[in-house]
This record gives sequence, structure tokens and C-alpha cells, in this order.
Amino acid sequence: MKVYLDNAATTPLDKEVLDAMLPFLTDHFGNPSSTHSFGRKTKTAIETSRRIISSTLNCRPQEICFTSGGTEADNLAIRGSVNDLGCNRIITSKLEHNAVINTAEEFESAGKVELNYVNLTPKGHVDLQHLDELLAMGGKCLVSLMHGNNEIANLLPLKEVGELCKKYDAIFHSDTVQTMGHYEFDLQDLHIHFITGAAHKFHGPKGIGFLYINRQVQVKALITGGGQERKQRGGTENLYGIVGIGKAMQLAYDHLEEHQSHIGGLKQYMIQQLNEHLPGCDINGDSGSKNSLYTVLNITLPENPNSAMMLFLLDLEGVACSGGSACSSGAAKGSHVLTAIDAIHPNRTSLRFSFGKFTTKEEIDFAVAKLQNLCEVKEVKPERATQAY
Repeated sequence: MKVYLDNAATTPLDKEVLDAMLPFLTDHFGNPSSTHSFGRKTKTAIETSRRIISSTLNCRPQEICFTSGGTEADNLAIRGSVNDLGCNRIITSKLEHNAVINTAEEFESAGKVELNYVNLTPKGHVDLQHLDELLAMGGKCLVSLMHGNNEIANLLPLKEVGELCKKYDAIFHSDTVQTMGHYEFDLQDLHIHFITGAAHKFHGPKGIGFLYINRQVQVKALITGGGQERKQRGGTENLYGIVGIGKAMQLAYDHLEEHQSHIGGLKQYMIQQLNEHLPGCDINGDSGSKNSLYTVLNITLPENPNSAMMLFLLDLEGVACSGGSACSSGAAKGSHVLTAIDAIHPNRTSLRFSFGKFTTKEEIDFAVAKLQNLCEVKEVKPERATQAY
């Protein structure tokens, strides 16, 4: 049996999404910039997807700019805020995706911005009082705080943060990659300038995402060339990817309550099973709360002889999960998120399990049984594991 519990890294492509994309990989191949019928057909498909996304988010179609994914969208928002909107201060947190942290640090190193990190509560929530104090220090600020943390599942109160930003005339960007397709957004009810989406986080294709750019602000393209995406992103559009993200978005919101109930129930079920069969587990951040991102659970296992090899051994046993963000996989250092909330424990392994609409209870049972066995058996030697592999 093979069990996939790493949906925060990427989700399997929905068959209905693939079916929607296929004609644009074969029959409908025209360049969307061409004026003949082949081009008009594909241009229409792009604009249809844009309208699906904008109507779902309650914004205007022209406020949606298609990108290669969340990382590019974050970069466009942050770089545009500094270079085009005059932001000379960036306020963010040490829990953000590296697309945000690394970009902010690059501007700080170049002397273009003052970079401030907002304080965090012991469970990793943003200290809103400290955020208020930082904003009150003045300057043209960009606040960049993610909506749902990809490792510890903490949720940011978007409306409350937006009102703080409005109070101080700050630009507000939120990385919503983990929550897009999983929570409702009403962009007419939020004071926010940029949010992001990546199709592969909600059963769409990889390599396609979008940035919502509030019509009250204008940022220049990172990629120049043709006039695509209303001159916000040059280059021939990822046609079948755009069709795919539109279909994935439609399916996600057509079945939102169903998926929230199913996936959230599986997460709580896994917590119950871990408490019953593997006492001594700690839940990191606020990922055990029912008010957290319902797709993610981050735990620290009890100390055991297989701690150093746990991810590898689980993979051999047929269970796919992660030790943190997939964008940091293979890195020698531990999770910067767990480090920021002081949740790194010597001789204990932290694991992130993340769930999707195709996850089943049987898969949860299988994963918990494998965890229990690996934590209780004697140490598995690397030589033996290598031979088994």
C-alpha cells in the first residue's frame, strides 16, 4: 500500500481538471495573441478562467494576473511594492515562505528597505499588538504575512490585519497559497492589495498560479516582452495551465463545504489515533486546533532510536509525508518555522502530514500503524534500510 500524506507540497491532479485541459494540449493550440480563429479560441479560454477566479474571489477579472505559481506571485507583489509603490519598510514574520523572506532580505541587504519581523506568540500566531506598534513607527510599509502557514497550520485573521494596514496606509500582501481553494475570500470585504494562488495546491496542474492585484495599485512586470497579462507579465501564456487552474478553482468552490468536512474530519481522526496509539507526540504550533488550517498537521514524535531516519523509513514503508516545506526538502538545516517557535527538540523528529480530498481513513490508519511500529521497534540500521530499498 502507498499512502500520500503530503498534500501541502502538492496535490494529485483531478481527473476533471485533466479532461478540461486535454483539448488545449491537442486540438486548440493557437497562440492567444493571434487574431485568427485559432488564437481567438484560446484567448477566450484564458479569459473564461480569469472570470471564474475573479467571480469566486469577488473581484474584477483585470485584477487577476496569471503567473507560474505562488513563488513568482509573491515576488511580483513584494518587488512591485518596493520598486513601484515606494515601500521603504517591510514588515513580515519568520514563519513566512522563503519566497517572501528571501526577497525581503535581498532588499534589506541592498539598503532599499528596513526589514522588521513581527513578534510571535508561543504557538506561532502573529502578535497583532506588536504589528500595530511596528506600523506606527512610520514610513511607507509593506506588510507581508501568510494566511495559512504551510508547516504549522496557523491562520492569520486577514480582515483584522487588513484594517490595521488601512489605519496606517500600508500595502498588505498575503501569501494565500495554502488556503486558496480551501477557504472563501471576499475581496470586496477585505482591505488587501495582493493575494496569491497556485493551482497544484488544490488539485490543479503545476506551473500555474495567479496574483490578485488590487486595481488601486499598479506594479510593473517582472518579465518584460510582449503585452500579455495587461502588460504585467510578458510571454506566451501557459494556456492549458490557465484552463486547468480555472477548472480546479471551480471544482474546489463547488464542493468547498464537502471537502472542508471530509478533510478536517480526517485530520481530527489522525490526532485521535496518534493520541491513542502513540502517546508522547507533541502537536506543533496550532495545527491541532479545529480553527487551524484543516489540511495540515505537524507533530513531534517521542524520542526513539529511528528519529534520524524516520522520513526515509516511512517512505520505505509506503508513507509519504514531509519534515517541513517541500520547497526546503533536501536542505541540511531544519525547519525555519519550527525554529522560530522554538519547537526543535534534540533526538526527536518533527513530521508534517497534510491531507486532500482523496485521502481516506484507511490511509490514516496505515500511516499511524507504521509510525507506531517505527517508534517502538529497535533501531533500523542504515545498511539494512539501504538494502531493503
